[in-house]
Amino acid sequence: MATFSSGETAAEVFGRLFTVLLEDEEFVARARREELTVRLVHTRPDCQIFVSPQGVVIGEEAPQSAAITLKMSCDTAHELWMGRLMVPVAIATGRLRIRGKVAKVLELVPMLRPAFDRYPHIAAASGVGA
Repeated sequence: MATFSSGETAAEVFGRLFTVLLEDEEFVARARREELTVRLVHTRPDCQIFVSPQGVVIGEEAPQSAAITLKMSCDTAHELWMGRLMVPVAIATGRLRIRGKVAKVLELVPMLRPAFDRYPHIAAASGVGA
C-alpha cells in the first residue's frame, strides 16, 4: 500500500517540510549564495514542489526549471526523509533520479538536517504511516 493516499496529501506533507527548511537562516543564506533552486517531481501519487530561497511553490504553478531536479516516488521520498534510505544508495539504485550536478545534491544533503529531524513529526501529524 502506498504511503500517501493522494497527491494533495503528499504536497501538504512535503510542502510543510520545505517550509521548515526556509525557516533556517543558514539554509536560506547558503541557498542564496549558491543560487540553489530545487524542483521535486514525485510520482505515485503525483506531486510537484519547487523550492527556492524565496519560498515553496506546489503543484502546476511550480517552475519547470531549477538548478537541481529530483525525481522519485512518494514512497522513496518518505523513506529518504525517515532516514531509512540514504541518498547515495537511492541514486545508485535508480530510485532517485537527478537532473543537475550530483555533487551539488550531495552538498545539499547536510544542509537538510533540520528537515530530516522534523519529517517524522510532520508525517505523523498528517496521518502518514511510519
